[in-house]
Amino acid sequence: MIHSYFYLIHLQYLGFRYHGWLKQPGLKTIESMVEKTALFVLGHSDFKLLGTSRTDAKVSAHHSVFELFVHTPLDVKKLHHDFNRNLPNDIRVLHVEETDREFNIIQAPKTKEYLYLFSFGEKCHPFCASLLFSFMEDLDIEVMKKGALLFEGTHNFRQYCTKPGLNALFERKIETSKIEENTEISASFFPEKTYCYRVISRGFMRNQVRLMMGQLLLLGKGDITLEDIRMSLRGDNCHPLKTIAPASGLILNKIQFGRNHE
Repeated sequence: MIHSYFYLIHLQYLGFRYHGWLKQPGLKTIESMVEKTALFVLGHSDFKLLGTSRTDAKVSAHHSVFELFVHTPLDVKKLHHDFNRNLPNDIRVLHVEETDREFNIIQAPKTKEYLYLFSFGEKCHPFCASLLFSFMEDLDIEVMKKGALLFEGTHNFRQYCTKPGLNALFERKIETSKIEENTEISASFFPEKTYCYRVISRGFMRNQVRLMMGQLLLLGKGDITLEDIRMSLRGDNCHPLKTIAPASGLILNKIQFGRNHE
């Protein structure tokens, strides 16, 4: 039977204790927790969920979105309240809005903004582990800032994807790629100075941002040069890069649709 009512549910979550978004047998994931909660809230299993971003294990989201398909109309305020009342404390619904059959959460034009939070030069307080990654080495942050800018524009990201599909499109446009001092998230137990790698694009391949951050880390340690990054974006080499930044510093910060949905 075709579903007749459609809702976009905006949410945020701390991904540190989950094996990513996508439901997997025997593993605790964000999607499985949301589905379990929807089953309880709706009181039946005649619904469908479709997410817009498949974050990896330990990756968090300051703003993500999934679509809920049902046969009967729902009160959006009650749905919002009931989800938050029954979801665990590390998942929160931000907003619920009704949409229509024409809206396609996968195909709809959108941009995704990721942040990678990090510090360097000292071991962080253990409470930092779920939000930012501390690198013990000293890093040349200024050359890393220059390297981040090299990713902006349209390039071939063939080396920046693990296990690409047969029809993967490696040519991607990065709208923003920059390293700056972190002002997005703060805590009393954070180091005095932390940094944020911000990257925005219409879409990313599997592990692309973490591989980009991995190259910036190698650059900051002096293991590669700016020219090495330029060469990696030409598409001449089909082998994925090996250095991937740890997942726990990565945050899906914002999804912006190309219509009135936030």
